[in-house]
Amino acid sequence: MIALHSIPARVLRLAAGAAAIGLGGLALAAPFSRTLSLQGVTYTVEAKGEGSMQQLTVLARRNGKPFATVKEEIEGRVIGAEVEDLNSDGQPDLFVYVQSAGSGSFGSVRAWTSSRAGSLLPIHMQEMGPREATGYMGHDQYAVVETSLVRRFPVYRPGDSNSRPTGGTRQVSYKLVPGEAMWQLKPVGSTTY
Repeated sequence: MIALHSIPARVLRLAAGAAAIGLGGLALAAPFSRTLSLQGVTYTVEAKGEGSMQQLTVLARRNGKPFATVKEEIEGRVIGAEVEDLNSDGQPDLFVYVQSAGSGSFGSVRAWTSSRAGSLLPIHMQEMGPREATGYMGHDQYAVVETSLVRRFPVYRPGDSNSRPTGGTRQVSYKLVPGEAMWQLKPVGSTTY
């Protein structure tokens, strides 16, 4: 048995904090709730769950009239959401940012656009090409910048540890374009700095 007085106070505080947020057993993913409005459409994004899974719920209304609710199970936790009309068609687009569990903190985006008929249409995010993906090991950050969705991540060189990337930061810009079956977020350029 270890005597509590022999354990440094900061270690005890860390252990107590981890237990308080559920890291001592089955971790509870932090709940997320945000309401966003643009061009007469209001989105409510909620996520909650246990472990590395969350239930994502998206509610939308146009001038008070509800759309069909979207519910999906996601791996990871919702860390943010934004609304913007990326293609300037008068129909606001919703972007929900998800971060995976684990040391890579891999990011993903769930996205929808509103239709004039009052429904949410999914948007598919295309994979990065080989040039953009070189040195990618997660730690994504997403943001809407004017009429683009921007993804930033550290670039890893061969031999880099997960905690020490040395290749700078890459920014990949995506544009919203029509696809064969659904809208697409297409990578259109990248910069490494």
